[in-house]
Amino acid sequence: MKFLISIVLFTFLQSCTQNHQPIKTTSMENEAKNNPYYSRTAATKLDISNDEWRKILAPDLYAVAREAATERAFTGKYNEFDEIGDYYCAVCGHHLFRSTSKFSSSCGWPSFFEADKDGVYYKKDSTYGMERVEVLCKRCDSHLGHVFDDGPKPTGLRYCMNSISLEFVPDSQK
Repeated sequence: MKFLISIVLFTFLQSCTQNHQPIKTTSMENEAKNNPYYSRTAATKLDISNDEWRKILAPDLYAVAREAATERAFTGKYNEFDEIGDYYCAVCGHHLFRSTSKFSSSCGWPSFFEADKDGVYYKKDSTYGMERVEVLCKRCDSHLGHVFDDGPKPTGLRYCMNSISLEFVPDSQK
């Protein structure tokens, strides 16, 4: 019985992971100030090389956003976070989610049931022998996480995102 529970738990925890070793994230204070491509209003598609992003982004953000790494479960600053506002791409500032679509999934990463249709796009991900759907920023092509079909109504989707890929702006600061 313990073996079966271990297998189920391992499978559950792997459902949100990427193809790299998990990383512990660090603070992203003032990250946008050093990034000339960051804008919460621009929608123009960016075509920036990873070499250029490597010079601009903090190493932990670069690993997740550009190499599809993942932050450790239950360590992201938005995992247990419940304020009203909007979530933007931490790399380029593009709008991704509204807080009203966030829910507690208990998977260890912030989860949403709906994304901004103009904010994200999807790509097939077959790493680890699993078939998943990767979620990327539509403006800068940065990896955000994965989407699964086990979320709540009304969409039935669970966008399992890396906190480090997100920047939250509360309604009070708009």
